[in-house]
Amino acid sequence: MAATIATDRPSRCFPFWQEVLACYVSNTNPEDDRGKVKCQPALEDYYECLHHKKEAARTQALQAAYRKNEAKFKRNDVPSAGEIRRLGVLDAPLEEKNLKASKWFPHKEIN
Repeated sequence: MAATIATDRPSRCFPFWQEVLACYVSNTNPEDDRGKVKCQPALEDYYECLHHKKEAARTQALQAAYRKNEAKFKRNDVPSAGEIRRLGVLDAPLEEKNLKASKWFPHKEIN
């Protein structure tokens, strides 16, 4: 369960697995396994380490809040798609861009 694949190191979640195992061993016995309830937080931490579901949900909530906030405010200076693609560098002459023409740097002479 917590084994690694072809490495000499334990996996990143191995400490969480050890915590779950220690809790389970110390809180349960063959006659009574009510101790499993005590180990639930440790087990949740282990599952979170493996699957990152809580982290993903939190990230999605933050992104949704960010997009919602961005949608509230309209920008007047939104660049066009062409401006974004060329970033304003293609129309300028080489001298303005502080670039020297070379055989390795493709360029077009602008008259």
